[in-house]
Amino acid sequence: MTDTMTSYAEPRHSLDLPFPILREGKVRSMYDLGDRILMVASDRISAFDCIIPNPIPHKGAVLTQLSSFWFDRTEDIVDNHRIAADPAEIIAAAPELADTADIWGLRGMLVKKADPFPVECVVRGFISGSAWKEYCESGTLAGEPLPEGLRESDEYPEPIFSPATKAEEGHDENITFDHMCDIVGPETAAKLRHMSLELYRRGRDTLRDRGIILADTKYEFGRGRDGRIMLIDEVMTPDSSRFWPADLYEPGRGQPSLDKQPVRDYLEQMVQRGEWDKTPPAPELDAEVVTTTADRYREAFRRVTGHDLYD
Repeated sequence: MTDTMTSYAEPRHSLDLPFPILREGKVRSMYDLGDRILMVASDRISAFDCIIPNPIPHKGAVLTQLSSFWFDRTEDIVDNHRIAADPAEIIAAAPELADTADIWGLRGMLVKKADPFPVECVVRGFISGSAWKEYCESGTLAGEPLPEGLRESDEYPEPIFSPATKAEEGHDENITFDHMCDIVGPETAAKLRHMSLELYRRGRDTLRDRGIILADTKYEFGRGRDGRIMLIDEVMTPDSSRFWPADLYEPGRGQPSLDKQPVRDYLEQMVQRGEWDKTPPAPELDAEVVTTTADRYREAFRRVTGHDLYD
């Protein structure tokens, strides 16, 4: 690894850049560059709505560069907000960022400004997570009936568009398509549903060839300054999706996944031992859990793209 790549790979739990912050989330910080935004994914990780004290090496770069990979492969479906994700291209477009490249390099993306729609566009290809929980209780998803006789992790006959409201804190809430129409308008809702399903099918088919099942994923869209709808934020990453190794898939149970499951498992064990109650502050992770989780993110990147993060 070159000296430059080594500096990019240094874990970053917090970010300190000399630019106005538009918004700071659990993972990303949005820096205002006037008519553009520098969107930087830190190496923070959250679980049970709590930010973990340890950074996960490479995580921010995986999220940013994997999103850029998908932006390249979905531009025929919908425009996106990316201007550049390669550090050299970002510096060429915004020279004022050159002195801080060791902080945002690979984990930062220069993007166009957009007004986000206040909904998460979730597409589910397999029943899992909150959808499985609701199905067990009532046979529905967001109050709408699902086919009878589904097992946990079964594939739906067709992908299901399942919007959700965005929550500033806590969990997003599944809503019906009619409710989404009330929020963004019927015409826009129909366009977002169509784009989301097309994006999911593109991702599902691409990942299937790489031995990965895209169980579900969420997309975010915004309206650009020219009025056009754009795909924004992150796209089909381990944080916004469930990636299941196809060779280990077995319906009727939960599936192993290429994401932060080792963190959840470790914390659940602490809860069972009475050492944590799922409220802030979150405990530190063992070094082995950090390493295992970092390896999973990097392996997800390698399997999806066909090359290592730092190649």
